[in-house]
Amino acid sequence: MEKEMNYQVLLYYNYVHIEDPEAFAAEHLQFCKDLELKGRILVANEGINGTVSGTVEQTNKYIEAMHNDPLFSDMVFKIDVADGHAFKKMHVRPRPELVTLRLEDDVNPKETTGKYLSPQEFFEAMQDEDTVVLDARNDYEYDLGHFRGAIRPDIETFRDLPKWVRENKDKIEGKKILTYCTGGIRCEKFSGWLVKEGYEDVGQLHGGIVTYGKDSEVQGQLWDGQLYVFDERINVPINRKEHVIVGKDYFDGKPCERYVNCAKPECNKQILCSEENEHKYMRGCTHECRVSPRNMYVEEHNLSQEEIDARLNKIEQEDGITQS
Repeated sequence: MEKEMNYQVLLYYNYVHIEDPEAFAAEHLQFCKDLELKGRILVANEGINGTVSGTVEQTNKYIEAMHNDPLFSDMVFKIDVADGHAFKKMHVRPRPELVTLRLEDDVNPKETTGKYLSPQEFFEAMQDEDTVVLDARNDYEYDLGHFRGAIRPDIETFRDLPKWVRENKDKIEGKKILTYCTGGIRCEKFSGWLVKEGYEDVGQLHGGIVTYGKDSEVQGQLWDGQLYVFDERINVPINRKEHVIVGKDYFDGKPCERYVNCAKPECNKQILCSEENEHKYMRGCTHECRVSPRNMYVEEHNLSQEEIDARLNKIEQEDGITQS
């Protein structure tokens, strides 16, 4: 029996001046709670960035209310159907920046940004031999899915991207640069930063990967893997023509698209991992994390020391790893 898809997940942002982010956030939180939405919204002087979930009726009321506000009258909402909430709670938080670049000379996307490319234009531009495609997301997002042939910056956070570009100029100098991110907000600033750095031919995927996947003409072609999303869904499909798995299990390298967090809270590293390997390795990304007194997997499954030792011995026997 198919689940009823009577919920929606909204993804949106708008670069617009908000005078008092703290006051706005407090008022907006109550507004969202009154609508019984759940999600995560960031508010800054430079605008708003959010993902919320709710029933079709609740989310449509939210869209209507936002469009009735002059600040957000032209804001674009990317909509995914769902069978339930994508979040457990509702958070609206004031922030210094919508996306954390922490530049000395900040970029205002209303003044400086790369050329907007539609999904069709981006699809065609990717196939130009003088073009490089630069992923503007974090490494764990890329590892789950990316555009075919895109460069993977070795970064864990978005704010590390400018430093990576400066250290790897040889990869992109003299080329047409295409950049992309989940919904478009990171590229607004990053492509603008590239322009300010002197790169002359910079294009960004307008609306991000989410919009690309919904385009009826392109149908997500040249995207491999799944799209990482920052809610309980974790991943969503993009390519409607073919599905190529690019993710690899952290432990055995087999094809995998299932993310878990390391069970040691202080580590919390995101790793691609099969259910079988999650149990085998007690959701610990290293031996130290597996034997930590703080290992949440051990607590969740109420494992005895005898059971822990048995699993550690199995790892040593099968993987040849000395558990010292």
